[in-house]
Amino acid sequence: MSDHREFTVTEEQSGARLDKLISDVWEDISRSAAAKLIEEKAVTVSGKTPGKSYKASVNDIISVEVPDPVELDVTAENIPLDIVYEDSDLLVVNKPKGMVVHPAAGNYTGTLVNALMYHCRESLSSINGVIRPGIVHRIDKNTSGLLIVAKNDASHVKLAEQIKVHSFTREYEAVVCGHLKDSEGTVDAPIGRHPVDRKKMCVTEKNSRNAVTHYTVVQQYQQYTHLRLRLETGRTHQIRVHMQYIGHPVLGDDVYGKPFKGIEGQCLHAKKIGFIHPSTDEYMEFDSELPQYFKDVLAKLR
Repeated sequence: MSDHREFTVTEEQSGARLDKLISDVWEDISRSAAAKLIEEKAVTVSGKTPGKSYKASVNDIISVEVPDPVELDVTAENIPLDIVYEDSDLLVVNKPKGMVVHPAAGNYTGTLVNALMYHCRESLSSINGVIRPGIVHRIDKNTSGLLIVAKNDASHVKLAEQIKVHSFTREYEAVVCGHLKDSEGTVDAPIGRHPVDRKKMCVTEKNSRNAVTHYTVVQQYQQYTHLRLRLETGRTHQIRVHMQYIGHPVLGDDVYGKPFKGIEGQCLHAKKIGFIHPSTDEYMEFDSELPQYFKDVLAKLR
């Protein structure tokens, strides 16, 4: 079964790229999802299958066959969640250090998605596929803190768009190695896949995307610095890669720095998140307390 949808192109819509037009007409279909539907020949224009760069003309009849979401073969698990906020469109979760966000090789149970499937039942967006229901953005396994989960596709599309245009507020706190020269600054350096170790990211001009991180010094210690960081973009491992790039890797980061006795993985916490609510258009912002492991690290450094 599939969901058949159809509309006729108006004069105002003519000239628009087909993938953008479809995502504009239906809020629950993202532009990337529309492009995929076109590639899979699930879209016709007046009975013909177009390319994804096709530009619409007046009176074109656009037909779309939206497939039913694939049943997710991941077990719902009754894992306690620290839910900071919840309504019918979304929830904000404070993820503990050590919890993987979604199932992957080696981690098919105990993930945030397993917990969400138990808590939300059927109410999770399907845009990011069967393994990542509701997941609008991610934080690493050993990064603690706030992330937002979408309960329906329309909310997911609107939230993802805010991330894309950098209107999403994301502030972190971290302890990094060494002393920074300036009390505040910006790292503007593109990030892409590491050419040798494909599990790592690095600053590179090759096959990369722009990445911008702003930082402010909170407190200097003898050999370390407590930082507040604001993401302008959201690349994989962005803060960890940028801090390594400027010679101040995140304390405990065993991938981009070196381990630190007493904690597993990096001392990095997603402390604040802010966004425009997809239904009410109201700006909402949430702040979380530093977790105990982070406080323990600061106490050691003092």
